Amino acid sequence: MIWGIVRRKITATRVIGQSFSTIRPRCFVTAQKEAAIISCKGFERIQSASYHIFSGSYVPSKPRSREVTELIQTESFIGLRSRSFSSDNGDLVDAVVPFMGESISDGTLAKFLKKPGDRVEVDEPIAQIETDKVTIDVVSPEAGTIQKLVAKEGETVEAGTKIAVISKSGEGATQASPVEKTESQRSPAEEKETVEKKIPKAEAAPAIKDRAPSPPQSTAKKPSSPPSKPMASEPQLPPKDRERRVPMTRLRKRVATRLKDSQNTFAMLTTFNEVDMTNLMKLRSDYKDAFVEKHGVKLGFMSGFVKAAVSALQHQPIVNAVIDGDDIIYRDYIDISIAVGTPKGLVVPVIRNAGAMNFAEIEKGINTLAKKASDGSISIDEMAGGTFTISNGGVYGSLLSTPIINPPQSAILGMHSIVSRPMVVGGDIVPRPMMYIALTYDHRLIDGREAVFFLRRIKDVVEDPRRLLLDV
Repeated sequence: MIWGIVRRKITATRVIGQSFSTIRPRCFVTAQKEAAIISCKGFERIQSASYHIFSGSYVPSKPRSREVTELIQTESFIGLRSRSFSSDNGDLVDAVVPFMGESISDGTLAKFLKKPGDRVEVDEPIAQIETDKVTIDVVSPEAGTIQKLVAKEGETVEAGTKIAVISKSGEGATQASPVEKTESQRSPAEEKETVEKKIPKAEAAPAIKDRAPSPPQSTAKKPSSPPSKPMASEPQLPPKDRERRVPMTRLRKRVATRLKDSQNTFAMLTTFNEVDMTNLMKLRSDYKDAFVEKHGVKLGFMSGFVKAAVSALQHQPIVNAVIDGDDIIYRDYIDISIAVGTPKGLVVPVIRNAGAMNFAEIEKGINTLAKKASDGSISIDEMAGGTFTISNGGVYGSLLSTPIINPPQSAILGMHSIVSRPMVVGGDIVPRPMMYIALTYDHRLIDGREAVFFLRRIKDVVEDPRRLLLDV
């Protein structure tokens, strides 16, 4: 056996006359504060060690029967290769919250999709994390059985937080559910109250006999005062049992905060116009079958309004700009945000580079983003950015509204329902399918003249789509 003492700063390549290149590969290291003791003998194992960083690795303080696989000496540098130490029971795997995005620091554990004892496969969702923008699934890292749930629904969690433990072999999955666990952790005072409540009233009767007899009460009955009648001015409030208090979701709180910030920041003003939808509806009716046959997607009105908005933004670039401090940022690209209402709240996915897309590409992009928004699979990147927003309240039957700007944009277009109204055309009164459109804009940046010209351009393009072909 060769014993050697090596100081922390090793500059020489030999220890007690023997080079490290001749030391047998099976070694263990005992690292102290100022020195490292190296022992080599056949298949020696680690007996005791204290925590010490040694050439990029370490030896844990708890005694373990773990072998350090190799000790390498290259001239004046000692490298120590070792495998990572797992837990004592390698059968257990932790399910942790994944990375949720650069702009999201935490989320709320909305609900567990699995309970202790359930079988899960690799990448199968076991819980849902609700963030300010999207809902993220926590998937199982390994196939196995849920042994226990560490976190509780409604808790705020960060990326890397452990929420469940999974047994790969399926053993030991008999943990109590969070409700049972809560009941088992009651304090002694709560348990005493529970026991007292369960005692029958008959058992408490003897205690009453031990009390001193009370003096006889007068048999004369005091005149009872009539119950006070509520005054006519007092409001009659509904009973509390007819009300329900439900906490707001993170998405709803985020939407509420952003909309209120928008009102507090922008000098919002809304201008209106009306559009005759006759020609766009005829275009859709004439080519809808051929459009579906060639492109595999239906031709709707949204693509026509997106193309009209792109043309209007090109004619009035100030509407595509935004105020940043004391500067105005002009954006030479057009990303159109489409407001989509979902059961969980409002989301605004973005159609990138809409100015370079045709009708079919716009319709495909809208359909894809709308489906993702509805089923909750839309990502944060698909909602980030955007230079102008279109909100179509007409699908819900809205006749007229004043939409709120989606920061950090400067304007938003509101579409509404199509209603047949009598209009004067060529001196005659004829029924026409009409739609009110509204443009809410930041009056700090956009003057009324530019806003009216912008809305007028959308009206002209929608009423005569041939302008897009001729660029007039």
